Amino acid sequence: MKKYIYILSFAVLGLMACSLDREPLSDQSELNLSTGDGDTARIKFKDRAAIYAVYNDLYNVMRDRQEHWYLDYLLFGESRTDNAYAGTTGAEVVPVETNALDASNPDIARDWDRYLEDIAKANVVISNIDLVPDPSFTESERKQWKAEALIFRSMMIFDLAHWFGNIPLNLSEAPDITAANIEEVYPIYFPKPVSQDSAYKRVGEDLLAAIPDAPALNPGDKTRLSKTVAYALLAKLNAELGEWDKVIEYCDLVFADGIRLEPNFADLWGYDEDKKDATLRNSVESILEMQYFSGSGSWVTWMFGRPLEDPDANFTWAKWITPSRDLIAAFDKEGDVIRRDQTIVYYDCSWSNYYPATHYPFMYKCRSAYNSIIKLRGADIQLLKAEALAHKGDLAGAATLTNEIRARVNLPALDIAKTGSEEAMLNSILNERRLELALEGQRLFDLIRFGKLLEVMNGIDARDEGRIRQARPFVEDHRLMPIPQTALDKNANLVQNPGY
Repeated sequence: MKKYIYILSFAVLGLMACSLDREPLSDQSELNLSTGDGDTARIKFKDRAAIYAVYNDLYNVMRDRQEHWYLDYLLFGESRTDNAYAGTTGAEVVPVETNALDASNPDIARDWDRYLEDIAKANVVISNIDLVPDPSFTESERKQWKAEALIFRSMMIFDLAHWFGNIPLNLSEAPDITAANIEEVYPIYFPKPVSQDSAYKRVGEDLLAAIPDAPALNPGDKTRLSKTVAYALLAKLNAELGEWDKVIEYCDLVFADGIRLEPNFADLWGYDEDKKDATLRNSVESILEMQYFSGSGSWVTWMFGRPLEDPDANFTWAKWITPSRDLIAAFDKEGDVIRRDQTIVYYDCSWSNYYPATHYPFMYKCRSAYNSIIKLRGADIQLLKAEALAHKGDLAGAATLTNEIRARVNLPALDIAKTGSEEAMLNSILNERRLELALEGQRLFDLIRFGKLLEVMNGIDARDEGRIRQARPFVEDHRLMPIPQTALDKNANLVQNPGY
């Protein structure tokens, strides 16, 4: 009976406190739990304007709450690899660098909760939009907003399952809790987890369902959840599944929508000092980006380095995601000056955690409050297609795509020793992804997908003398993160991932 008292108390508090603005929701909120896709929605919206506020909030959340899908995504995706150090001495980030993560880590708990909150918000739109009794709300508009919510939800489920494996997957709203139905409702509020494969399957199904009604890519506004975003996510999803024919298919659909490499790599990240603005938005390479302007700039650059619009602001404390010596050496070995200098910048600072304070490197791909955060871009998709072609035996095609990316930064084409076999070609693609996508959060997933995580990370202490020593070796179980203890305490159906 104790667990029922707990859930009833929790739900009452949630009903009293919840709102549809950007305030955080609990992972057991009434907005993110379901009995299945066919439930009658509890929350009703009287007209188009009311549901628009919730639909539009998906974009507000994506732009303004970057902690989980960008800040921590980069921390875990880069500082758990050879690309970066954690950057500070904080108890929450050092274990990322040393492979000492456990279920008590507050950043992991924050990410778990935030992803579930985002899924919850999408569920509100998906579950209710067809029920809005407003004749001025057209069928085509309803379908488009629902499609965008499906893409948003798919992106969040994909990330959550990518990080944690088995997850509690709630896809619509739960009924109100009463004394009469509490035993029935309890397993809905605290569901059993689904496997990573099942979560991925749902992501694929929802993206395919969204494509017919999702908006077409707008070259002048890459902030929208378009058909092209869905194609890109399907390409990345199928790469994780090893479905190489599908990877090629969806990459080609991305390119068919006009995505191509921006001619000047530096323009993707540049800051115009005279205009006090980003050099470029909505580049031909950008698939999905979050944009920031004067008066509503992004705060995340404070966490990575020096904000160029106000260089002395928030520059008195050590920053996250410090580029590693191993990454710098990889750029130098390749003679990759252009990408190195657009990825890493050196400043004097007042700390010396990893380097002398007089010559300290910082992450440079988010360098002002007005630079866009690019979530999906064409070079990633092009290298995914190269990877798929290599697995399919088309080494010449894989080399051509890889060399196009190298040519943009004035690097020579790969020689036959690096393209002449499937193994050599795949190793070249992995290296190219490292240099092209450095400090964008892709490195950990790449090492896992290429089967290189243990090989690379269990030799890192010997290769990088500046890194804090590993607390334990990497094992296969460390492909996933630990389920946060706060989630285990709430939901008895959850089981901790092996290795933690």
